[in-house]
Amino acid sequence: MPARRSRPRRASARALARASRAEAAWREFAASFTRIGMVPPAEPGLVAVEAAEGTAVLLLEPRQALTFTGKCRLRCLYGAVRLLGFAVASHHPGLPVFSPATHCALSLEALPGARPPAAALRQLRAAARAAMRSHRVRRPARVKVMARFSPDCAVVLLEHLDTPVTRFLLSHPPLSRFFEPQKKEESTFTPEHAVLASVGIVKCSPDCGLQVSETMCLALEELIQACCEEDEGVPVVLVCGPKNTGKSTFNRYLINLLLNRLPVVEYMECDIGQTEFTPPGCVSLSSVTEPVLGPPFTHQQMPSKMVYYGQTSCEQDTERYLDVVKYVFSYYKKEVPLIINTMGWVKGEGLLLLIDLIRLLSPSHVVQMDMCDSKVLPPLTSEHIHFSAGLHTKGKQQSKCKQLGVGSMESWKCPEGEDVSAPQHKLLYVHPEFPRAGVAGEVRVHSSILRDMSILGYLGHLQSPDIGAVLPLHSLVPYQVPFNAVALRVIHTDVAPSNIMYAVNASWVGLCCIPEEVRCQSEGPVLLTQTPICDCLGFGIVRGVDMEKKLYHILTPVPPVNLRLVNCLLLGNIAIPNCVLVGQQGIEGEIPYVTSDYNYSIMGSGKLRKRKQHLKRRFQCDYP
Repeated sequence: MPARRSRPRRASARALARASRAEAAWREFAASFTRIGMVPPAEPGLVAVEAAEGTAVLLLEPRQALTFTGKCRLRCLYGAVRLLGFAVASHHPGLPVFSPATHCALSLEALPGARPPAAALRQLRAAARAAMRSHRVRRPARVKVMARFSPDCAVVLLEHLDTPVTRFLLSHPPLSRFFEPQKKEESTFTPEHAVLASVGIVKCSPDCGLQVSETMCLALEELIQACCEEDEGVPVVLVCGPKNTGKSTFNRYLINLLLNRLPVVEYMECDIGQTEFTPPGCVSLSSVTEPVLGPPFTHQQMPSKMVYYGQTSCEQDTERYLDVVKYVFSYYKKEVPLIINTMGWVKGEGLLLLIDLIRLLSPSHVVQMDMCDSKVLPPLTSEHIHFSAGLHTKGKQQSKCKQLGVGSMESWKCPEGEDVSAPQHKLLYVHPEFPRAGVAGEVRVHSSILRDMSILGYLGHLQSPDIGAVLPLHSLVPYQVPFNAVALRVIHTDVAPSNIMYAVNASWVGLCCIPEEVRCQSEGPVLLTQTPICDCLGFGIVRGVDMEKKLYHILTPVPPVNLRLVNCLLLGNIAIPNCVLVGQQGIEGEIPYVTSDYNYSIMGSGKLRKRKQHLKRRFQCDYP
C-alpha cells in the first residue's frame, strides 16, 4: 500500500524553529564583523555584494579563485567559472554546491575568455546588467559590481541552499553544526567575507582546496584526450591505490572534466566500504549526467544496476565479491567511458584481489595512486598483471595457485582460447601531495561516520520537499509487506530460523528482485538457504514486525512502481546510524530499540561500546 505522510507534530515544529535559528545564526555571524569594527579595505579583485536576503553577487577576475566551505546554490550570470573541474557558464541552471569541512574544500575559479573588441564592451556590460536584473539583484549591488566590471571577468549569483536532505542531516545533534563556519582567531574578515557568510559559505585558505599535483594533471590530460577521441575504443579507467590517497576526489574531478565534453559518463563502484552514489555495501553501475559537487551523502541516486553485497569489507567472501562485480560489469554497454573505483585494501590478499579485478575488467587505463616513496603497491603494469598470481587466478608462468571452487566462481572464467591473464592497459601514476596523504589513520573523518552520512543522505529522500520542517521517521507511514510476499536472507552470518525476526526487526535491508517466483505454502516467512546475486532496487528500514498479522512494516523512499518488483529482502552487516535511533524526536518515555540498562560484560558487546566512544571523540574533535 502506498505510504502516506502524516502531519508534522510538535517535534517537527521544533525542528523548523531550530532551522530558523540556524539561518539567523548565519546572519548574526555575518553582521558581527561589521558591528565590532572588523571592516578592513576590500580585497583586490574580490567583489561580494548582498543582492537580496540570502543572496549574494560575486565578481571574480580572470584566474581568481575563491576557496570555501559551506553550502549554497551557484548560478553563473556572466562569463564562466570552474568548480571541481566542471565549467559553469550562463546557460547552466543553478547548481547545488556542498563543501563541508569533512572533505576537501571546493574552489571557485574564474575562467578567462577571448577578449572581445572594444566596440563590444557596451553590449557586454548591458548583458551582465540584464542578467543581474533578471535575477532581481538590487540596484546598489548592481552598481557596485559594474564599477569593477571587465569583459573577461565572471559574475556569479550565490543563493542560500536548503534541501530536504540537508535539513534531515542537520536535524541530528551530532551533525547539527556540519556546515557551520569554523571561526579562526588569526583570520581577517572583510565585508565581502561577511556577505559570503550570510549566504552560507566561508572563505578559507587555498591550501584547504584541492591540490592538483603535476602527475595528477598529466594523468587527467591523457584520460580526457583518450575519452574524447576514442581512437582505441571506449576507454575503461580503473582507479586504485591505498586508503587516503584521494581516489574519490580524483574520480569526481575526472567525471566533472568529462562532463564538460560528454553528455554522460559511466561510473562503476567496486569499493563497498566507501560508495559514491549509493549507501554502503553495494557494487553498482551509474550513469552520471550532472556534475558531482559534493560528498556522497549529497548525491544519493538510483544506479542503472546495483547489487547489495551487504558488508563494508569483502575479506570473508572474496569469491562472492568477484561474482557480484562480474554481474554488474556485464551490464556495461561500452558506449561511453567507464570509470571504475576500487577498494583501498591493497595489502596481502587485497593486492591479489586487485590483480583479479584488473584481469576480470580488462581496463584500458589503470590509474595507480600512491606516494612517491611508498612501497605499498608494486607497479601494476600489464606485464606485472600478466605474470603475477591473483587470489583466484594465476599468472602465465604460475604452475600452482589458489584454485577456484566448483560453484559460482566458474561462471566468470573466460572461454577457452581467450588469455585471461594478459590484459593490456596503460599505467598512469598519480602522486597525491595533500597533507596526510597516504596515512590511513590521518583521515579527516572516520570511514564509519562517512558511511552513516551516506545512509542519512539516502533517508533524507523520505522528507517532503514542500514542508520546511523535518518529519521524524517514526511519524511516516510505512509500507505493509506480507511475510509470504518476499523471501528473506541474512547475508553475513547464520541465524537460527527461530531468531530470524529478532534479527530483521529495526534493521537496514536491501529491497531486491530475484528471478524466481517466491512461493510459500504457509504464511511465511520465506527463508533462502543461499545468498542470491540479484538486482537491488533500493533500501529500507524494517521499523516493525507484526507477528499476528504476518506483516513487515518497511519505511523506504523507493517509489511504488519499483516496489512492486521487490520480492526479496537481504539483511547485511550495515547498521542503521545510531543517531537515527537515539535521536527520535517527540518520544516520551523509553525510546524504541534503545536501552541504557545493558550489561557490557556480555560477550560481543564491548566492541560496540568502544565504537560509540570513538564516534563521540571524533565528533567532539571535528565539531567543537
